[in-house]
Amino acid sequence: MDISKRIAEMKKQPGFQDNVGMILIHNGVVRSWSRKDKSKVKALEVTPDLAKIEALRQEFLQRDGIFDIVIEAKSGEFQPGEDLLFLIVAGDIREHIKPVLAELLDRVKAEAITKKEVIIG
Repeated sequence: MDISKRIAEMKKQPGFQDNVGMILIHNGVVRSWSRKDKSKVKALEVTPDLAKIEALRQEFLQRDGIFDIVIEAKSGEFQPGEDLLFLIVAGDIREHIKPVLAELLDRVKAEAITKKEVIIG
């Protein structure tokens, strides 16, 4: 995802200027080590449930102050350093936006993404 391009597109939407005071972004990348035991990771196999991700996006769009949410979850095998998951949350004030980004990220990862680490050795 070209984050700057997606934000520029979002800014062209009717109502953006009247409703947005903050945009928060999550850019998840593959780590070279396992969270579990710090083993070296060669690759990460990722399968997103796109229907569930869209359902979560629709749910969180209903929260107070949220103007728009963009989610891109990649599928396949990825190497350390490669991008996996993008979330862009735009809305009125930080008290609304910060908790939505945090909760949405946690729910997408827990409910809509399956991943398997390919360990070196």
